[in-house]
Amino acid sequence: MKLDFSYGGVVRMATTLISVAMVIFHVWAIVNGAPEAIVFRGTHLLFALTLLFLIYRSSGNANGTPSVLDLLLLALAIAPIIYLFANYDYVINRIFYVDDLTTADMVMGTIMTVMVLEAARRVIGLALPITAVVFIVYGLFVAKLDPMRLLDQLYMTTEGIFGIPLSVSASYVLIFVLFGSFMERTGTGQLFMDFAMSLTGHTAGGPGKVSCVSSALFGTISGSAVANVMVDGPITIPLMKRSGFPPHFAAGVEAVASTGGQIMPPIMGAAAFVMAEFLGVSYGQVVLWAIIPAVLYYVACFSAVHFEAKRRGLVGVPRSELPKLGDVMRERGHLFLPVLAILVVMYSGFSSPLAALAGTLACFPVAALRKSTRHYVTFENLIGACVDGARNALPVALACAAAGVVIAVVTLSGLGIVFTQFVVHLSQNYLLLALVFTMIAGIVLGMGMPTTPAYIIMTALLVPAIVKFGIPVPAAHMFAFYFAVLSAITPPVALAVFAAAGIARSDLWKTGLAAVRIAATSFIVPFMFVYEPALLMIGDWPTIIWSSITAGVGVLLFAAGLHGYFLTHSKYWQSAALAVGGLLLIEPGLVTDVIGATIALAVAATQHYSRRNALAPAPELSASKVSD
Repeated sequence: MKLDFSYGGVVRMATTLISVAMVIFHVWAIVNGAPEAIVFRGTHLLFALTLLFLIYRSSGNANGTPSVLDLLLLALAIAPIIYLFANYDYVINRIFYVDDLTTADMVMGTIMTVMVLEAARRVIGLALPITAVVFIVYGLFVAKLDPMRLLDQLYMTTEGIFGIPLSVSASYVLIFVLFGSFMERTGTGQLFMDFAMSLTGHTAGGPGKVSCVSSALFGTISGSAVANVMVDGPITIPLMKRSGFPPHFAAGVEAVASTGGQIMPPIMGAAAFVMAEFLGVSYGQVVLWAIIPAVLYYVACFSAVHFEAKRRGLVGVPRSELPKLGDVMRERGHLFLPVLAILVVMYSGFSSPLAALAGTLACFPVAALRKSTRHYVTFENLIGACVDGARNALPVALACAAAGVVIAVVTLSGLGIVFTQFVVHLSQNYLLLALVFTMIAGIVLGMGMPTTPAYIIMTALLVPAIVKFGIPVPAAHMFAFYFAVLSAITPPVALAVFAAAGIARSDLWKTGLAAVRIAATSFIVPFMFVYEPALLMIGDWPTIIWSSITAGVGVLLFAAGLHGYFLTHSKYWQSAALAVGGLLLIEPGLVTDVIGATIALAVAATQHYSRRNALAPAPELSASKVSD
């Protein structure tokens, strides 16, 4: 391969080398144990900032080559981290909040904070940096925090920029993102799409169901709603449009299906790792909590597609045009093995990062097993996977660092306690009102902001409030996590909807409203697992099984009510009855289950009778009538 020594060529080579070095460092840390917190998290942030300013220009676009300004900002960004490393003994031996900061400490702390917010702006937009600035202003001018003490918290401790969120990014997120990149580079994306097509492509509204299945599968390794849309959308959205779905509905389906990938086990979005760290539990435990809510989410999406297709009289793709499941599994089924490797290692008692490393290292050897995927096994592809992994980790790394600014202000000012008291007072001690306020705050916080920082801020401000009402801590965190995820499809700022509407060339508002209607049941599910923790697999197995079955049926009925079709086209009263019956079944409790089931059976009976009458042949006229 010919080397390119032009400025652009040198930058590309540097980006590649730094990306590979970042991957090697994190693999070394997993195998040998991570170094001390400041060193480990600082090195992770050092790699992230270096790549960020080399890749993302001052305009925010990841194109072209860095300008002189970009290189100057890069030097400013890495200087505070190098300063910490150079003065490591001083940093770890000083007494926080007691020993005054030196002039150099304050200068470097200020530069570090500004550069982290600028880097976050470049890679994820203005929402999170503006939020962080608002919190800093609150801390300095409302809570009257001492600027030196705030800088100490932000820069010189592991309670600010180098706090738990950045630790999660360094320990968990990068290796799982790398695993996703390795799977993509070995053809797993095509496996997921063909697998979904062979299973559901021939059914009513088949392309929409393909979107549900493939997005759920791919979402488990991407962890990003927008990334999922951009991978699946160009294939599934045109298919849905050709099958008869309106462009805005096709885009809504893809946005909803892609967003759910972040709550879909076995590999969820980055916020799930943050939750495990906050709660001090294993990632496997978070996966168990998420299984039933994730299934209910996709039952809602799948049902919405099915009933809308039936209402419109749409059919699936002819079987002759679809891949056969046997052929798919024969040619590419072995690519599921790395995911299986992760599960086996994780549930054998080893750490999640080690499990992800095992899955990552298995990707290329597994691809080499069959001729159909052996062409992916090249050195260039391996390096490309490392570059993709490092690059895809940047949004999470910088979001976590910027979220650390918010956490520092909340911790130091006691704002979390104030906010908790405010929510409790505003809700007049009614849990339902507190949950509604938390839902609204989560959706607002998530507008234009990735799931991870939205969840982190909710954890600092809102989760303690709903925990005071006596609900289990896991349920409170899952509630916040769920709505941080759903913010990606909630207008007016819904990133997944924007991405899908761009592919479908549909109206943003119509697409957003379609997405909300498709996922409407999903907005109810979090309330249900707060009132019935059995939906999080907390409790005895008979209760868990019964609650899951009734909630699943309720989700299906609610979707039928919203889309105006059950056994046949629904009248307005039947749609309303189905929606009410669905809600009653989702609501935990034997009485509500019986009432909901009775309503559903009544609607089903009337629709069955109507459909039978419509299909019955018209009675023949008698001879006397004919003669008349």
